Amino acid sequence: MNTYVKFGVLMTVIVGTLMWLAVGGVNETKTYYKTVSELESMHSDAKAKRLRVAGDVQPGSIVRKGKEVEFVLTQEAKTLKVIYSGSDPLPDTFRDRAQAVADGKLGHDGVFHATRIQAKCASKYEAKPGQPQNAPVYQDKRTS
Repeated sequence: MNTYVKFGVLMTVIVGTLMWLAVGGVNETKTYYKTVSELESMHSDAKAKRLRVAGDVQPGSIVRKGKEVEFVLTQEAKTLKVIYSGSDPLPDTFRDRAQAVADGKLGHDGVFHATRIQAKCASKYEAKPGQPQNAPVYQDKRTS
C-alpha cells in the first residue's frame, strides 16, 4: 500500500473515533429542563431522559433518612416527590418554600431520583415589601 493511503486510513479512523466519542458524550450529558407540570405531560418519555425539574419546596416535606433526603416540589398545585442521594451537601438556602432545581431521572414509581440539587431563596436577597432598595452601606472600620 502507498504511504499516503495508509496515512489517510489512519486519519479517518482517528477522526471517526473522536467524533464517536464526542457524540456519545453529548448524548450522555444532555439534560432537559422541565417544570413539575411539564413533567406530568411527558408520560413515559420522562423515564428515559435525564431531567432538571424546577419547583418550590413544599413546607414540612423535607425528611432526612441517613444519606438520602426526601422532599416534595410543588408548582401550580402539582406535586413531585423527590429523593436526593447525591454526594454533595445540600445548599444552605435549601429550606421550606425555597425555589429548587433537582437534576436526575424519573423512576418507574413516579418518584424523581435526584443526584444534584440547586436552591435559592429569592426573599433573602430582595428588599422587604414597601421599602426602597438602597445601595449597600459600608462602614469604615479603621481607627483614626
